[in-house]
Amino acid sequence: MTELRPVVWPPAPIRTERLVLRESEARDRAAFIELFASPEVRVHLGGPRPRDELERAVPEVPGRRPGLFVIDLDGAMIGTITLDRRDADRPGHVRPDAGEAELGYMFLPEAWGRGYAAEACAAALDWFAAAFPGEPLVLCTQTANARSMRLAAKLGFTEAQRFEEWGAEQWFGVWSRVRPSG
Repeated sequence: MTELRPVVWPPAPIRTERLVLRESEARDRAAFIELFASPEVRVHLGGPRPRDELERAVPEVPGRRPGLFVIDLDGAMIGTITLDRRDADRPGHVRPDAGEAELGYMFLPEAWGRGYAAEACAAALDWFAAAFPGEPLVLCTQTANARSMRLAAKLGFTEAQRFEEWGAEQWFGVWSRVRPSG
């Protein structure tokens, strides 16, 4: 993945009814390590990484780059949203020159099932639509990830294709601007 450019980064924090989408801070380091070490979070993302390796590798202020939002609930990080350019050598594209923006997200298991992902992603999609008007946005998830498939549909992604990648069937969708329900 390559960074989302050109864009002024970071944007002002984005506030939703319950959440804040903001730039990463040093206080988020432990939550970043938990996201990448969690077997539940990483089950469809290549598996967890060893915690001791992460403790050594994760910088003091992790994830500080264009396109990465920390999802903050009451002052604590509960997940991340990324908007990156999809690598041209990967399957799944809607533009002949590739390089579409791609939405990604990870949330800590304790944040699952409360609508935070839909709320945060909807806010990120609104920001994206304003920052990159008319530009396509894609999402790719394993078909085995039922939660992610439901979220993609709720956010307005429609299936463009399916393909095999990383030893699993992938669902590839394209976003059309709709208001998420519920």
